[in-house]
Amino acid sequence: MITNEKNKTDLRLRDFYYELPKELIAQDPPEKRDSARLLVADRKSGLFTHRVFYEVVDYLEKGDVLVINDSKVIPARLIGKKADTGINMEVVLLRQRGGNDVWEALVRPGRRAKVGTVIIFGEGVLRARVVDICDDGERIFELEYDRSRYDIFTLLDEIGKMPLPPYITKPLQDNDKYQTVYAGERGSAAAPTAGLHFTNELIDRIKDKGVTVTPVMLHVGLGTFRPVKTEKIADHVMHSEYFSITKESADAINECRRNKKRVIAVGTTSCRVLESASDENGFVTPMCDETGIFIYPGYKFKAVDALITNFHLPESTLLMLVSAFSSREFIMKAYSEAIKEKYRFFSFGDAMLIL
Repeated sequence: MITNEKNKTDLRLRDFYYELPKELIAQDPPEKRDSARLLVADRKSGLFTHRVFYEVVDYLEKGDVLVINDSKVIPARLIGKKADTGINMEVVLLRQRGGNDVWEALVRPGRRAKVGTVIIFGEGVLRARVVDICDDGERIFELEYDRSRYDIFTLLDEIGKMPLPPYITKPLQDNDKYQTVYAGERGSAAAPTAGLHFTNELIDRIKDKGVTVTPVMLHVGLGTFRPVKTEKIADHVMHSEYFSITKESADAINECRRNKKRVIAVGTTSCRVLESASDENGFVTPMCDETGIFIYPGYKFKAVDALITNFHLPESTLLMLVSAFSSREFIMKAYSEAIKEKYRFFSFGDAMLIL
């Protein structure tokens, strides 16, 4: 493993920049989820191996625990009109605040969304009123709709769109393609994309090998995908996101730890849950809480032994997390290898297993 790292207080945003050819940004999910490519990155040997994602089972061992994030993406992207002028407005609901009908959201164009602004969606079935503006420019909306006819999630299913990242320019033909096969509790504004590669059949093969598959939950919001705007990495502040881990999952993870087997996180969100809920020895406590944990090189992992992850945007907190899990130099080398071999990047792209 390469460990020639800068002191974490010296890390700058440009340390996590890389050039990516535009044609390597995946615009469509693979036809079969587990047919994506898999770059296996071995931290001890420094070697890379090129596989297909369904071959990930070859790297799992009896007694391991595979930890998945079972949060479900909601169709949180709403296209509407400003009530007083008819100007088009776009709102992405990020998280509930204090009640089912009070939401934190991103708005475009933001300059037109002052306190008191009302935006109408779905020919009037939903009205959203700006009641506050956050320090970072997000808006707090109070939603109004016919509660005798809808709950908010049913209404969003009817009039909302999946909140795809801006680098995906092609329309999504099937919303389920941006949803893991094991998605459960609704609440994410973006998919935990490492999990998109799993099929039910692959999960069954993994279980048949004696690996425990156990869920945690983190509702993906602004904390996960908000860009870093500070030059010094240490100055960035993460937005908090809601997570939970059940007693059953905690017990499975802690038993794995006692047996000196591996805890393998599927995605950066599962990783952040485990690191937020663990003690110094890597044992986790069942809880429901908010986490604003920011993991970047210099962080000492407690609860995660291996990581399955996609390829992330330059200068993103996700790239910083995977760099912390091995080293910045090793991950940049892995990304160069992936670019050379024309892997597909970002949400619908290929995957990496860091051992």
